[in-house]
Amino acid sequence: MELELERLTFPSDQERPFVVAGPCSAETEEQVMTTARQLAKKGCHNFRAGVWKPRTKPGGFEGNGEKALPWMAQVKKETGMLVTTEVATPQHVELCLKYGIDFLWIGARTSANPFAMQALADALKGVDIPVLVKNPVNPDLELWIGALERINQAGIKKLGAIHRGFSSFDKKIYRNLPMWQIPIELRRRIPDLPIFCDPSHIGGRRELVAPLCQQAMDLGFDGLIVESHCDPDKAWSDAKQQVTPDVLDYILSLLIIRDEKITTEGISQLRQQIDELDNELMNLLAKRMRVCREIGQYKKEHNMTVLQPTRYNEILDKRGAQGALCAMHPDFVKRVFESVHEESVRQQMEIINQ
Repeated sequence: MELELERLTFPSDQERPFVVAGPCSAETEEQVMTTARQLAKKGCHNFRAGVWKPRTKPGGFEGNGEKALPWMAQVKKETGMLVTTEVATPQHVELCLKYGIDFLWIGARTSANPFAMQALADALKGVDIPVLVKNPVNPDLELWIGALERINQAGIKKLGAIHRGFSSFDKKIYRNLPMWQIPIELRRRIPDLPIFCDPSHIGGRRELVAPLCQQAMDLGFDGLIVESHCDPDKAWSDAKQQVTPDVLDYILSLLIIRDEKITTEGISQLRQQIDELDNELMNLLAKRMRVCREIGQYKKEHNMTVLQPTRYNEILDKRGAQGALCAMHPDFVKRVFESVHEESVRQQMEIINQ
């Protein structure tokens, strides 16, 4: 289904992307107000802080709840910034509306649960408030779109998505794997949906915030949601990924914002070459599949299994090494040939089962 969307109009500097900044958690009134004042002085227009904090394990700081909402209202009154927080239950929505929160976001754990999303959608019916939906914890685009659709069907037309990366057992550089191809596909499917990047949760370490912000801008994201704390090392939650308002201001000052409106005439010939090469790739893949079907027929006639693990491993190893020599990442080449092999197996299975 198509989403019925209205333009999101958040205040921002013309020379910078739309930015929401503030601490991971609203810890104390002093901490909230100090951070908000520092951010306001740096030109920030949108303040975020977690009022309810769903933690992975019990025993950690899980937020101040309703007690913190008057602090958010005070930020709005004193600085003029719009304020936002995460909601996970209908009661959260009700309390945020009561205290004049300007817009809401829905977290990754909640967006992964259709029951929770429907409960929030029911609570938002008849309400005119912008809502941003984070990607689910697992890399499931359909689940993310489904979460957005539920909120949209409740009548919320000022809608946006937040890319915060995806959880993985095998963590390397990032806290959450960026998997940029998923928000890129979301943009292709729903072109008018604003997509914001959460570099704090993707990186998990403050030194990764700056490069992730630039990557998001290079990919045409509509803005950033960054965790900023007046004293990050003493933060009660996610201390390692928060930056001071001064550091955030410096990061934003260095961002290069690409102009999507500049004509692409200068690269039209190169794009034509890409189209021609893509056509060649499709022809080569079609030829490869024809050979695979012949192999499938041979296997059927000689009562052989479709899957030949030794041959498959040989292909992956050989092409991965070849890719490295051709200035391509071995993991990329491996993924390509895994997909090619999957389709080859599917076609051979059709022949054997005829």
